[in-house]
Amino acid sequence: MITRHTFLRRGTAAVLGSALTPHFSHLAAALEPSIRIGTCTVGLADAQRAGLDGAEVNVGGPADRLRIADPDMLAGLKNQMEETGLPICSLMMGLLNGNPLALDPRAPAWLEQSIDAAKTLEARVILVAFFGKGNLLGPGDEIKQAEMETVVQRLKAAAPRAADAGVVLAVENLLDGKQNMQLLERVDHDAVQVYYDVYNTGTSKGHDVPADIRLLRDHIVQFHFKNGPKYLDDEKAKFEPIAAAIKEIDYKGWIVLETSSPSGDRTADARRNGQYLRGLMA
Repeated sequence: MITRHTFLRRGTAAVLGSALTPHFSHLAAALEPSIRIGTCTVGLADAQRAGLDGAEVNVGGPADRLRIADPDMLAGLKNQMEETGLPICSLMMGLLNGNPLALDPRAPAWLEQSIDAAKTLEARVILVAFFGKGNLLGPGDEIKQAEMETVVQRLKAAAPRAADAGVVLAVENLLDGKQNMQLLERVDHDAVQVYYDVYNTGTSKGHDVPADIRLLRDHIVQFHFKNGPKYLDDEKAKFEPIAAAIKEIDYKGWIVLETSSPSGDRTADARRNGQYLRGLMA
């Protein structure tokens, strides 16, 4: 399978090629930082105030046509990108937690709409969520086989459209590393990879997060970091081995804060968490 690095490099090259001569496009790509810190808790303007590199945007609630597919919404987001100079790093399909990909007949169309929006916004990753009603694990942590089969087929169907758009569909779930590898093998398409949330898998499920990261390696296209009601730096011992594993697999990409706001000032708390994470990954 083509690695995450190769797939995303191709998408970056396509964007750069429209604005730069071939002589300089590889130089521009080389100047990008290895790790960029984003957030899904505040918008682009507050992300800029917090000293972050970009933001993740929700596609909206369940409707025949998603909010992210509205031309006015897209135009507004592009204006915010121009005003702040920050990119939208990814789109988040949180609606699938209540309206699961495996069960809602509108879900395939939502994938298509999100892919088209991501292409317009030059966002390279779409978080495809599997929590709540969409959880692929049953009460005894056994895989819901019928729902998994539908998920595999719907991801397979959407993957070519995502690839054509230079977008990765990134599954975020409660599966462990081996189960996620099995899911990817069944889909068997480079445009479907893993969005790894270190809290959901570690604190919530008790998985060995560093081991999962080393197993999944190039199949991890993006990370979520959070620490429940605490700041990230309240539990440095928990995050240091995770950071070591991320460095070991030579990950280059976005780490997105999905952090809470203990002080009530979301921008200030995003700045504190971002500064800690930036230092941790240095």
